[in-house]
Amino acid sequence: MQNTTKKGGKVTVIVEQRILDPNKYGQLLATVLPTAIESEQENERLLEEVKRLLKKSDNLSIEEEKLLNLLTELIESYEAKAYPIPIAAPHTVIQLLMDDRGLKQKDLMPILGSKGVTSEVVRGKRTPSKAQALALGEFFGVSPDLFTVSLEQDDSSLE
Repeated sequence: MQNTTKKGGKVTVIVEQRILDPNKYGQLLATVLPTAIESEQENERLLEEVKRLLKKSDNLSIEEEKLLNLLTELIESYEAKAYPIPIAAPHTVIQLLMDDRGLKQKDLMPILGSKGVTSEVVRGKRTPSKAQALALGEFFGVSPDLFTVSLEQDDSSLE
């Protein structure tokens, strides 16, 4: 919350510093009992707490903001492990981007080189070189890293 005072035509802004009250925060922690999430049931319970806090949005105390941040970290950590997003193979990404933009293989020939190389990259028989990945990234307006994942990395991320 800000207080303002006016002196000689100048506005001075005084910012009220919010200080965490350890007792209030401790009470919140004792009520919610956040721990590392090990089950979907625990995840759902903490998601409900997050929803409850978000309903208050602008009226959260500093202690509630800290609790919300903690719960968010715990939920994100659990969900990253429980619901991993598989890494797509470069040719899959290329095909999706081509379909999305209505492109044909011949449209990528200036970027990838010959007709044969373009065909091999698009079909997944060949991984794009670093230079090709950079050019593809620039052409599609995405990170070149999307085109540099090897198929071995792709397979291991699905385990």
